Amino acid sequence: MMHLHMIGLAVAIAVFIRCASQLAVPTKRWSLRWARAQTAFVVPPLFLFATAVSILAMGTNGPAVWDSWTSYGLSLGVVLCLFGLWIYLGWLAIKTRWKMRLCPQQPIETAFGAVPGRVVSVREIFSAQVGLWSSDLVVSEGLLARLDAEHLSAVIAHELGHVLYRDTFWFFWLGGLRRVSGWLPYSEALWQELLLLREVRADHWASRQVDSLVLAESLVSVVTAPLMMAESICPGFSCAAPRSRLAQRIDALLSDDLSGLSRVSLGSFAAIALSLTPLLVIPFHH
Repeated sequence: MMHLHMIGLAVAIAVFIRCASQLAVPTKRWSLRWARAQTAFVVPPLFLFATAVSILAMGTNGPAVWDSWTSYGLSLGVVLCLFGLWIYLGWLAIKTRWKMRLCPQQPIETAFGAVPGRVVSVREIFSAQVGLWSSDLVVSEGLLARLDAEHLSAVIAHELGHVLYRDTFWFFWLGGLRRVSGWLPYSEALWQELLLLREVRADHWASRQVDSLVLAESLVSVVTAPLMMAESICPGFSCAAPRSRLAQRIDALLSDDLSGLSRVSLGSFAAIALSLTPLLVIPFHH
């Protein structure tokens, strides 16, 4: 029953980490919120995935045939499910990018120079980055018609912040973890927190290129536009969001405690590395 015990223990640890993350004292420090959300969101499913891979690597040999094949089947299902989701999301991202590349390309004039982009022929207000490691700027005709040059520059600066941090690439992988671990406690709450922090980080970078008040005005004007693409593959300035997220983004623009938001937390990196420890038992399996 060793392998089934491993699965049961891994599930218990994953649930405990998620529940324990909600017991932490709330903080207004954006850098600490990013580290906490990232760790609580990534570590539990990654620990389960590493456990599943280790059981697959150890095989079905053993005296307890029922235990061996049951644990092997469960582990295979977890691995295939995760890879299947990533393949689906990858296909969706590539399909979306191909569709957007049918739109005419034109330079978007901003206060800091012309930025290449593609224009979608819709009246709704929309802007986003579409792609994976490299991404294309996509804006709507409605956005170009509604905003003046100053506010348009603020929106484009935000989009360039997403490019700088490769948000399309990293949230592609996080989106797969979100779907496969949706049954774990607080998955949706942590996902929404990461989406908020992603936008706050891009806002912070944009505020160093344009005036913060202009950026806040653009938020109020644009961010309530209807969602045209999934946020997991197309991060953008104009996205459907709860009013609380809009209020927090405006509060963050007026905050001075955003310096650590762009840095990788060593604590988060160590926690993610520890989540892979089930792989260490493979060489010692007989």
